[in-house]
Amino acid sequence: MSSNYERTAGSRKRLDAWGIAGWVFLLLLLVFTVVPLAWMLSTALKTQLGALQFPPRWIPTNPTTENFRMLLDPNDDIGRRFLRYMLNSLWVSTATTVVGVLVAVPAAYAFSRFRFPGRNSLFYGVLLRNMFPAVIFLIPLFILMRNLRLVNSYGSLIITYLTFGLPLSIWLLKGFYDNIPVQLEQAARIDGASRFQAFIRIVMPLSAPGIVATAIYSFILAWNEYVYALTFITDDRKLTVPVGLQRFFSEYVANWPGLMAAAFLMSIPVVVMFLVLQKYFVRALTEGAIKQ
Repeated sequence: MSSNYERTAGSRKRLDAWGIAGWVFLLLLLVFTVVPLAWMLSTALKTQLGALQFPPRWIPTNPTTENFRMLLDPNDDIGRRFLRYMLNSLWVSTATTVVGVLVAVPAAYAFSRFRFPGRNSLFYGVLLRNMFPAVIFLIPLFILMRNLRLVNSYGSLIITYLTFGLPLSIWLLKGFYDNIPVQLEQAARIDGASRFQAFIRIVMPLSAPGIVATAIYSFILAWNEYVYALTFITDDRKLTVPVGLQRFFSEYVANWPGLMAAAFLMSIPVVVMFLVLQKYFVRALTEGAIKQ
């Protein structure tokens, strides 16, 4: 009895140690994530002179919201351009998300449910693109877009972002569909539903968390992308927010408070969307990763 008690006590101590280590790791991860955002907001509330002060201060001496007012004022030239960049990014990201989901959902379902020659080769071929850095496709994709006469258009960005986002979206959704029992569809077919009706009425509601996770991933990828947006778009009226942020840099000095205010406003849509939909995102990652 004593030996069993000692083993139980020892296992509890190890579990407590792992629990403490986990909380410490999460705390460090939280600090690593929150500190840059806090410094960004602190700088955005400073004047240009206060941002260049040394040693730097976390709490501004004379906080001001002028930088935010300037960016959100449609009557101000900087604000008008920034709001246009936000709308451009919102349009490109939304279009990429919608088209990506419309393509990834049937593709992942086909890989999960159907058996056809070359299925595994085609599936791994889709994932092959993610083995290479995105920047190495810059020149080939630019030549392709130039031949298609899509340079300096939103279409070039949407097609490019789909090229990057679809492989992981298909892989994520396939793992989710694999965990949906095929017997549910068979029962619907027995009751008189077609395969398409079974997919819409049975599979789609059950796969909603996976679809939401795919949409979040596609939106964030398109919203934050910089290199391709800088290369494919030259018209100032069509720039996206990541490229538009460089307008706060001039030849001799950078408007750091304005840049931090713009970056903070740029992060709000993604953070809000993730906070609202995070339960679906976490559920999709866990259910799609567990094989039943």
